[in-house]
Amino acid sequence: MDNQHKILISELTKLLLGGSAHASFQDAIKDLKPELRGVKPENTPYSIWQLVEHIRIAQWDMLQFCKDAEHKSPKWPDDYWPKESAPKDDGAWNGALKQINSDLDEFIELMEHSDIYQPLQHGDGQTILREALQIADHNSYHTAEIIVIRRLLKNWR
Repeated sequence: MDNQHKILISELTKLLLGGSAHASFQDAIKDLKPELRGVKPENTPYSIWQLVEHIRIAQWDMLQFCKDAEHKSPKWPDDYWPKESAPKDDGAWNGALKQINSDLDEFIELMEHSDIYQPLQHGDGQTILREALQIADHNSYHTAEIIVIRRLLKNWR
């Protein structure tokens, strides 16, 4: 891997982890009161749980798409959004957070050991670079929504 490629991978990793130009996903969920996970403030379509679960599902789908030519994506949009506004228990919440983190780590490792410019053989022009940018964009968008909901619920710094 040449030096320019290493620099790009490093910058993409920072973008995926967040926190440089905006709050990270970890910042957004830190110290969230458990009783607020399923609350939908007035005139908002989602709860924090639904946003977290949506991030988990979409990120998992993008990772699997990059890894597995046989992967079948969930049905859009129905299977990307949970119907329930709150997790069934702390285990569901913690499991979602753990999977978000582990899938992101796995994607970063895949990115570090791949030709990120090469179109995926099973796609229609997608590359790992494109998927990295899409994950970063998608996650940061919904992370901002989590922070807005926390502000509406008066549970943000």
